[in-house]
Amino acid sequence: MVKRNSGVMGPRALNRALLARQLLLRRARRSALETIEHLVGMQAQVPNPPYVGLWTRLERFTQDELSQLVLARQVVRIVMMRSTIHLVSSRDCLALRPVLQGFLERAMLGSRHGKGIAGIDAAELMAAGRALIEERPLTLAEQGAKLAERWPNAEPTALAQAIRTWVPSVQVPPRGLWGGSGQAQVTSVEAWLGQPLGTDTAPDALVLRYLAAFGPATVKDVQLWSGLTRLREVTERLKPQLRVFHDEHGDELLDLPDAPRPDEDTPAPVRFIAEFDNLTLSHEDRSRVISAEDRSRIATLNGIVPGLILVDGFVEGTWKLERQRTAATLHILPFRPLTASDRTALADEGAKLLAFLAGDAPAQDVRFGAEKRSAPPQPKASASTPRGRPARRS
Repeated sequence: MVKRNSGVMGPRALNRALLARQLLLRRARRSALETIEHLVGMQAQVPNPPYVGLWTRLERFTQDELSQLVLARQVVRIVMMRSTIHLVSSRDCLALRPVLQGFLERAMLGSRHGKGIAGIDAAELMAAGRALIEERPLTLAEQGAKLAERWPNAEPTALAQAIRTWVPSVQVPPRGLWGGSGQAQVTSVEAWLGQPLGTDTAPDALVLRYLAAFGPATVKDVQLWSGLTRLREVTERLKPQLRVFHDEHGDELLDLPDAPRPDEDTPAPVRFIAEFDNLTLSHEDRSRVISAEDRSRIATLNGIVPGLILVDGFVEGTWKLERQRTAATLHILPFRPLTASDRTALADEGAKLLAFLAGDAPAQDVRFGAEKRSAPPQPKASASTPRGRPARRS
């Protein structure tokens, strides 16, 4: 039976649970592939952030490990949750994309792209688009231009977006390789992986996978992360195998019985979070990791999510890499003054990140704003474990 009224979890307790499941309390000894599957994919609008996301979570991770997975077709870049590009395992691509397909189609048809293909026979367009991208990988612009030759009154961009939605398409290398460049070219999932997509569209397994990586969570949290709607019926069906908590507002939180829920005073080392990381994008109430005030600091009109720093488990600033011909600088930009110990921990961890990102640069610096601190050459990639800051309420 489901265990109801199992207690109230405040922001710090939820924070530590999230960090534990996101492998951010201590670096894990597991493979990149295992980690990508545990996280149910990694958001990847641009190629490099998943490399940083894995580096900050794993021991002994190297760029080549992920690049080889891309080349071996064990991971793929494809539109998944929230209609955004994610890096997912090939297994999850085949199994989970069908679960999201209905949502993705509704989202596309309800957008301006749907209006741009009004009146076109969907089956005919899908067949033509599949034939094009399976003949050879194409960019979206190339698809749109070729399809517009057949449907000259349609919007080329809308034609390409329709194919991307109706014919699940993966971005092929060199896109997704460390140091790779060029526009994204796509082919169909079936052509790339040599296997058909799954047929099970029930979201139950996806919900459980989400809780393992992001719980405890509300139904609205799951919906925001996935893009799926009307999941209340699904969670009610799953409740007999779940635990139920509540947050400070009285909202119901669902969780797996044996998932980690560390004490709220568990020390949390500083961490550098990659751009677009799902850590801060996967809950309706994100106060478990970033305050409303700090969310407004990083909000942009074009939806860009910067690299973030965690101090005591919570977002306390941003970071960015500046690369020049002979030098690389990691800029740490705190939102507010930091303690001396936190600055030292961030500087040390930042030096390791800089070596990972730009180890070939002759000169490497870590800076807090305008301050300059020389980074040691090629430090070992070991986890930094400073003491947690004094308990604070968020």
